[in-house]
Order: sequence, then C-alpha cells, then structure tokens
Amino acid sequence: MKYFPFLWATLWRKKARTIFTLLSIVIAFLLFGMLQGVNAAFQLGVDNANVNRLIVTSRISLTEALPISQRQQIEAVPGVAGVAHASWFGAYYQEQKNFIFAAPVEIDDYLHVVPEVKIAPEQVAALKQNRSGLIVGAETMKKYGWKIGDRIPLHSTIWVNKYDGTSDWKFDIVGVYEFPSDRSQENGAFFNYALFDEARTFGAGTVGWWIVSIKDPNQSAQIAAQIDKLFENSQDETKSQSEKEFTQSFLKQFGDINFIVKAILGAVFFTLLFLTGNTMMQSVRERIPELAVLKTLGFSDGKVTLLVLAESLLLCLIAAALGLLLADLIFPLLKDTIGVVKLPTRVLVSGGLIAVLLALATGGLPALRAQRLVIVDALAGR
Repeated sequence: MKYFPFLWATLWRKKARTIFTLLSIVIAFLLFGMLQGVNAAFQLGVDNANVNRLIVTSRISLTEALPISQRQQIEAVPGVAGVAHASWFGAYYQEQKNFIFAAPVEIDDYLHVVPEVKIAPEQVAALKQNRSGLIVGAETMKKYGWKIGDRIPLHSTIWVNKYDGTSDWKFDIVGVYEFPSDRSQENGAFFNYALFDEARTFGAGTVGWWIVSIKDPNQSAQIAAQIDKLFENSQDETKSQSEKEFTQSFLKQFGDINFIVKAILGAVFFTLLFLTGNTMMQSVRERIPELAVLKTLGFSDGKVTLLVLAESLLLCLIAAALGLLLADLIFPLLKDTIGVVKLPTRVLVSGGLIAVLLALATGGLPALRAQRLVIVDALAGR
C-alpha cells in the first residue's frame, strides 16, 4: 500500500487521457454486465430444468395441438410416473406489454408432475370449486397490486370466449403460487382447463403439450422414444424431449443467444485491448527517464515491472468496478422482460477476472520494456 500514492499520481499524469480510457473500459464492462446478465437469465431456465420430466409436443410445431385422448396411452408407457398437460393461452393484462404466461391445466395433475410449484391446499381446493378461478404467481401479484378475491380480465391473443364473443376472459383470483427455486417462474397464472375447453370457439378436446414425469431419468431417452412410437404414422405424431432439451430448443427460436453475446463482447474487448494497451505504452514511453531514476535509486528490474503492471491493474479494476456497479444498478429495470431481478453473482466474478486478465495483457509489454530499460541510455534519451 505504500506505493499507492505513487501509482495514483502516475495514473493521473495525463488526466484527459486517463478519463477517456477509463470511460471506454467502464462502458465495455457495463455492456459485459448487461449482456452476460441477460444470457445468464436465459441459461437459468435451462439449468433449472428437471431431469425427471419430458415435454411431449407435436412433431410439426409447438403451436400444433394434440388430442387429449393421448393421455391414457402415455400413462401406460413403462417408467412413466405422471402425466399433465398445458396449453398456450397468449394472455396479457390491459396492454400487450403486460404479458402473463397463463395456462389452462388440471391442477392436481400439474402439481403432481411439477412439485416445484407451491400452492396452499385450501387455494387448490378453491380453484377446483370456482370454474373461473385463477392462481397467480407471487411476482405477478406484487407487480399489479392484485389480491385474492379480485376479479380481473386477461386478454388472449388466440382464444375467443364463445359465451361473450370477445377475447377478454374474466377470472377470480383464488390463490397465489410460488416457485422457490426460480423466482422468474412466478410471472404466470393457472386456471381450469375445463372452463377453457368448454368456452373456446375451436380446438375442443386438445392440449398444447404434455408434461411427463418419469421414474428413472437414466431411461428418459428410451421412454421418449416409446412415447413417440405410440403415435408414429398417425395424424398426431409427437416429439418427446427432456425438459432441458425442450427449453434449449425453445430459446434457440430467438437465436443462439450465447453465441451472439460472446461475439459482441469478443469484438468489444478485442478493441479495448488495443486501446488500453496503447495508453499504457504511451504512458511508459513518456516516463522512461523517471523509471531510469527509480532504477538508479535502487529499484530492481522486478520491482519496476510490478509497478507498471500495478498501474495497469489499478486502471482496469477501477473502471471494471464502476462498469459492473452500473450494470448491477440498471439490471433490475429488465425485471419485467426477463424475470430476473438481480445481476447474477457469477457475472460480477467473471467480470473481475476479465479485468485482471485485461490489465495483465495491456500492461505486459510496457512492463517488459520498463524491465529491460538501460539506465544510461534512458537518461541520455536514447
């Protein structure tokens, strides 16, 4: 720490240059934090996928409905522990930006297959007793200030209610669900499939996809193949995948997010490497006589090298800390879009490691030059 004042003074030798370099690094790490945070948020859904579940969809498309009569055949497959279904409702509240992942389900079957969803027993009973009942995620309840007993409309982008001829479906909130392992999953709602199937104007007797729990995850591939074989060459052929594979393929419909993020950040840091490296080289070049004086006073080659590297490290760590702090403050604003409310810790840690690597990479050549400095030549201006 006794060399910190010296390092701080040399860092701000050229204030304008330091400020612009600092801002460049801050912006780079702000971008890193935001992009990697979004990437980590999407990856969280994949990481939390249950290895004991299969998702069975139409082989044609996720939007192609499957007959509910398939249930008994799927349940009869050896190794299957439970079967539930869900359908895409395409709901939003008041405005399209207020999307809510509402799904019609048979609640007992769904909770058996997806035990991570936590609902009080009396609220499950209330849903079964009230055909227009709705159980809403805790985050969604908090977002809109709803409470149990409220009657709300949800507009469907697909389904028309044949009883009133509109796409606005009225529901009574009878309960709240939580998803402790992944709070981003609390942005949805569940309602009774019986009401949905009876009131929609088309597609009666069909479901969107099957959720199948299996006894042994090691047999998931065999069970998936058996399910698909049941409906082979029929009008309703299926595609069975593990929940993780399904989540990954669903995300890839939006593009290879991981590749896109890495490509952008790679270009940013490649440019930053040259920018910061040039700054450090110029800084050392201007101070060659000063470094020669330090060696004359008894500073070893190794100590001079470490001082140059420490200067680079100080610049990169300060800028990276500011950039990541800004990302951490801004990231919660994306809550309504990606569901994650906090920048993942692993993004902050990886950002810190990258800052250290950047400092070593940009300070390496200047430090090597300082180490090889010959006192007589430096003082003579050669």
